[in-house]
Amino acid sequence: MSAGATEICAGAPGYAESIERDLRAEIAQLAHERDAAAAASAAKSRYLANVSHEIRAPLNAIYGYAQLLERGSGVDPTEAARVIRRSAEHLTDLVDGLLDISLVEHGVMRVASDVVRLSSFLDQIERMFRPAATAKGLAFSVEVRGRLPECVRTDQKRLRQALINLVSNAIKFTPIGFVTLAVGFSGQVATFEVRDSGPGIAAEAQHRIFAPFDRGEQDAGTEGIGLGLPITRAIVQILGGDLDLDSTPGQGSCFRVRLMLPEVAPPREASVQARQKSAPIVGYEGARRKILVMDDDVRQLAFVRQALEDIGFDVATAPDGATALALADARHFDLALLDIAMAGPDGWQTAAALRQRHVESLRIVMLSANAHDRHGPPSGESPHDVFLVKPVEIATLFDTLGTQLNLAWLRADRPDATDAAVLTQPEASRIALPEAAKVRLGALRELLKIGYVRGIEAEIRALEAAAPQAQPLVATLYDCLDRFDLAGLARTIEDY
Repeated sequence: MSAGATEICAGAPGYAESIERDLRAEIAQLAHERDAAAAASAAKSRYLANVSHEIRAPLNAIYGYAQLLERGSGVDPTEAARVIRRSAEHLTDLVDGLLDISLVEHGVMRVASDVVRLSSFLDQIERMFRPAATAKGLAFSVEVRGRLPECVRTDQKRLRQALINLVSNAIKFTPIGFVTLAVGFSGQVATFEVRDSGPGIAAEAQHRIFAPFDRGEQDAGTEGIGLGLPITRAIVQILGGDLDLDSTPGQGSCFRVRLMLPEVAPPREASVQARQKSAPIVGYEGARRKILVMDDDVRQLAFVRQALEDIGFDVATAPDGATALALADARHFDLALLDIAMAGPDGWQTAAALRQRHVESLRIVMLSANAHDRHGPPSGESPHDVFLVKPVEIATLFDTLGTQLNLAWLRADRPDATDAAVLTQPEASRIALPEAAKVRLGALRELLKIGYVRGIEAEIRALEAAAPQAQPLVATLYDCLDRFDLAGLARTIEDY
């Protein structure tokens, strides 16, 4: 046997062992990937079950009250409308949460640059959550460590959303003890800590609670679909910060947000015109404006047409792109309000054709249920002026039209039939209220400052329970809330 053959034979056992090790490692890797895929599939199934429940509950209320109204039942139409609106808001919040997690993960969420008065911002959060914590028997506090700047620059809405998610989770999962929001500021960096005395989170579960398809085990049976923490971490990262977790099972948890918040000089106080803007719009100055509305859903057409005709617009409707183009060729329009998903020419194609024919004389507003369309058509060209997402608030729609058409709105004078708060407030103010009801009114004032609609609604319910004799006042407050007349609601309670 040759020397070379001898070397190969001698090395054969080592070579075989190497092959065997590689095969074992590959098998182990495949098994790990299989287990991870199975866990992800199970988590997604739980997630979809939770989403199904969250959707079906408000849908059942909407469906039920709609049937009662259709059957001519004795149900109060105003109460039915209120339930349907609240259920629709819940569904909208759910959809917004699903969109948020998609947008923030891809880093495409728009970030505002607001000047925020930090002490007022923290005070609002404290007053927002103190009633919920007190009702559960928890001690809730906001601790300030050292000096805080008077004003900082950040996206106030997103920062508030992140902190609300963390504090609400802490209150939800803490059965007894305390929840604390601690704030410190050093070198233009703010640190927010949400600490609780809850059950804590096991080390192996801490990374999973930030995954959008896994709610963990401890929140089984609670409300929500498990998007709060994933959204919060993504928002904090988009704002340029970090979200960390320290937790020990049986001893509580601490979620820590570190964020760059540049200190800025306080702005000059803006002139007070908000109270004037709260009055309902009844028309506009100048010639009657003509609006073309295109949507393949007759219910959407009816809703938009009624809303616009109520304040004096001349409205023409089209169920498809071809009809919209024919109408635009036959008469002049000042603005076109276009849906996107259509049979035949879609909204983008119709907008491009309208823009080509009418150049800049026609303002074009896109109104779509697909939030991802806001970035424009696949071609990259943007023939529109503004993009609105369905469902759209009437106030937002009016504001957009007013800006695009440079309108001077005519608003209802005070007092009038639409301002129930002003008309009924003197009578309501003569009602003697117990101290518990006055505490609720104080909480209402604070919630009104930040426009927290769900919190306002909860406080009105609490006021109703605390003072049954104040039913006229409660009815007035509900009426204002249903019309989103927060200024009128504030005026109603200002003399208490």
